[in-house]
This record gives sequence, structure tokens and C-alpha cells, in this order.
Amino acid sequence: MLNNILLAINITLMYSAPLIFAALGGVITQRSGVDNIGIEGMMTIGAFVATAVGYFTGSPWLGFLIGGLAGAAMAVLHAVASIHLQGNQTISGVAINFIGLGLALFLSRLFFDGATQTQPVPKKLPKILSLLGMDTSNLTINAINIDITVPLAILLTVAMWFFLYKTKWGLRVLACGEHPAAADSLGVNIYVIRYVCCILSGLLAGFGGAAMTLAVVSNFSPTVISGHGFIALAAVIFGKWTPQGALRACLLFGFAQAMVVMLGGMEYIPSQLLAMLPYVLTMVVLVLFVGRSEAPKANGTPYRKGER
Repeated sequence: MLNNILLAINITLMYSAPLIFAALGGVITQRSGVDNIGIEGMMTIGAFVATAVGYFTGSPWLGFLIGGLAGAAMAVLHAVASIHLQGNQTISGVAINFIGLGLALFLSRLFFDGATQTQPVPKKLPKILSLLGMDTSNLTINAINIDITVPLAILLTVAMWFFLYKTKWGLRVLACGEHPAAADSLGVNIYVIRYVCCILSGLLAGFGGAAMTLAVVSNFSPTVISGHGFIALAAVIFGKWTPQGALRACLLFGFAQAMVVMLGGMEYIPSQLLAMLPYVLTMVVLVLFVGRSEAPKANGTPYRKGER
């Protein structure tokens, strides 16, 4: 029994960390008024770049950092289209999703002898030992080995909560997403804040993709992200656009993935049904809670100076 509990905690935290990074990216950009549904594509390019850098350099930390920067580079494209050119943010986000996957596959074929799946990295991100449990039935000690990305994601959640609600700049971000005209009248540069927040969302999404390929698995494949960016966006909505709410939602979705893994060995449960569980849970959560959540009023609306 204890073994199963520890295993469930291990897997839940392991799968939650990439979602938390990406969901925090969704929170910061939507709070500033820029809708970013291109997180999936930013996670994908971040996952590939992190794996490639980790493979060729042997340094998972360098891969993690550059994977985040790759996601940020994709976010620059979205920021230019959404803020500078004032284009449709939904269409731009969809385009980013296609570009991120297509570019990752192209680069994978280029650097890995025509393969769309990379070689495993020689070294993954480290794990930390945070809790010990003793199984009294056979006197064995079981440990929860948590990926280093888990405490990093939690620390980022706390830092973002403090920034948004306890600092002057955070309150300006919130104002840009709720009443940009009023913030502009007080001298707040709406365009700069939205650019910075949008690029930060790409950086965090890239970290999420890197966490997936450098901590959860050890290589990149076309399906390694497979909807995690959209689940992260669902976590943003379920969490009511707050860092702490997004964290709780990601833990819930991580637990669903843990159930998929733990129940996978049971012959009487079809694997196809298990594979659907995280996505069905996402839809159920959105149906039950999205009607009770209100997005920032100016989210997804380009700001034109002088308009009210």
C-alpha cells in the first residue's frame, strides 16, 4: 500500500512540473492582456532544443536554459504579431503551434541523421531525496525521488504570486490586463509590459518542454508534448488566472497522468481508455469550472493608444 502511495506521489509530481512551468507562462501573459494559445508549440521547440543541447554538450542544465530561450524566441514572433502588428492573437497562437512542431521535426532530421526522434541525453536533470517511508510489512524503506524541476516550479509559483500581488510592477501587469486605458493614462507603457510578459510566457513554456525531455523522459519525439500545452492552458483557466490556482490544477492533471501509468498494467482496462484520461479530465474540469471563472477583461484584445 505504501509503495503505491509513494509511486503515485512520485509520478504526480514528475508530470506536474512541466505543466506548472507552462501554466505560469499562460498566467503571466494573459494577466497582461495577451492571449497565448501557442504554448504547445513553444513547449515543443523548447523540448527539442533542450534535448539536442543536452545530448551534444552532455550538460542537462545548459540544455534546460537554452530550451527556455528557444521558447522565448518563439514568443517574440507571437508578441510582434499580437502587440506590434495587432493581429488576431488566436490565429497567431495556432500558427506558433504549427511552427514549433514543424521546426522541431525539421531540426531533428537535420541533426539526427533524418530521424524525427533524438538520441537519449547522456545525463538527465538530477533528482532530490525529499521523503522516506517505511513499509512495515516487509521492513523495506521507500524513497520519494523528486525531480529538481519540481521545487523549481513551486518556487517560481511563489515568486510569481509575490510579483503580481505584492509589487508595483506586478500591479501594473494586472492593470494592463484589466484596464489598459486607465493604466496608460497613469504613464504605464502597455506595449513594453505586454512584450515582456509574452516573452516570459515563451521562456516558461520552453522550460516546461525542457523539463519533459530532460527529467520525465530522456529524448525528444514528435509526441513527447502531445497536448500538454493545451492542458497547461486549461490549468490557467481552472486556476482562475492565478499562479497558486494554476499550480493546484497542474497537480490534479499530474495525478490523472499518474493513474494512467499505475493502471496501465491492468489487463481489464483498455490502454486506449487510459490514454484518454488526462484529456477527458481536462474537458470535465473546463465544463464544470470555466463558467465560474472570469478572464482578465482585456485579455486577447489588442491595445490601441487613445482608445477607451
